[in-house]
Amino acid sequence: MTEFDNINHEENQTQPQQPPQPESITPPAPQSESISFYNRIDLNALRSGIDAIKHEISSVIVGQHKVVDQILVAILSNGHVLIEGVPGVAKTITAKLLSKALSLDFSRIQFTPDLMPSDILGTSVFDLSKSEFNFKKGPVFSNFVLIDEINRAPAKTQAALFEVMEERQITVEGETYAMQPPFLVIATQNPVEQEGTYRLPEAQLDRFLFKVSIGYPNLSEEIVILQRENALKGKDKLQDVRKVLTQQDILNYQEVVKQITVEPQLLEYIAKIVANTRENAFLYLGASPRASIAILNASKGYAALRGRDFVTPEDVKDAAIPVLRHRVVVAPEREMEGLTGEQIIKQIVDTVEIPR
Repeated sequence: MTEFDNINHEENQTQPQQPPQPESITPPAPQSESISFYNRIDLNALRSGIDAIKHEISSVIVGQHKVVDQILVAILSNGHVLIEGVPGVAKTITAKLLSKALSLDFSRIQFTPDLMPSDILGTSVFDLSKSEFNFKKGPVFSNFVLIDEINRAPAKTQAALFEVMEERQITVEGETYAMQPPFLVIATQNPVEQEGTYRLPEAQLDRFLFKVSIGYPNLSEEIVILQRENALKGKDKLQDVRKVLTQQDILNYQEVVKQITVEPQLLEYIAKIVANTRENAFLYLGASPRASIAILNASKGYAALRGRDFVTPEDVKDAAIPVLRHRVVVAPEREMEGLTGEQIIKQIVDTVEIPR
């Protein structure tokens, strides 16, 4: 035995013997439930209802998932939608399909250059038997109003929609008539055709929560469209669509969305995005406080659509572009350079610091 071994041997003899230790005293690892969040608001019914609507829509519409989500968010947020796209990309069919999946009163108004405000709102008709005027309600008195080719009507007809879209009521000859909730306007327009069309007033555009752009399908989607159309054999493509949500369901979901939590730093984030549109040198006209409120409400709708009872910065980002793209006006010199409002908004959203 070496000198070094003797030292180790003596030290081992002087150290007290330790009692045997249990195999493990480490507390058990936390289960996955301990790091998952629990909604304080019950969103199960809302998620089931939204999934049912998506299933009915996907039975007819191929692709366009982002467009469908935006329209559903608008419904949850109690807002109106302007759908823009070239002819033949299923703008009107999407709106009609949605109306069939909802148990709501539905009316369709085809806008034309000779359409009068009374053709939309209604008019007073003289009753000979009672010798008095009675108000005959127009097609706008409905829960779900589809306005096809909204940019084909002149300014006086467009102005007839200002009050009903913002305040959910109309005033005719001193009498005020309230709309039955929920009240949703979905309008379509063709951005390419100029013959017989009129530019929508900025005040009217501001009353749409979202402006949704529908583009062309990709090659694989177009093949599926042709396959489905060929399989119809003359059958109506909408006849098998089921009504999956009632009027009360929609009202309940809208109330649930109002309870979604938004942290103060996210409110500041929304305000900074909108304020930047007013200070941006590339924009001639920025967004108003109505746009801030619209982003707030739409962000809540996105959170509910994704099964959360709180808003995240991603919800705000997804809401900002469809809310702002029709509310800003590009500076003329920048427009001549080919810049669009949507490109500038994306740049603003990307540059504003995300709250942590």
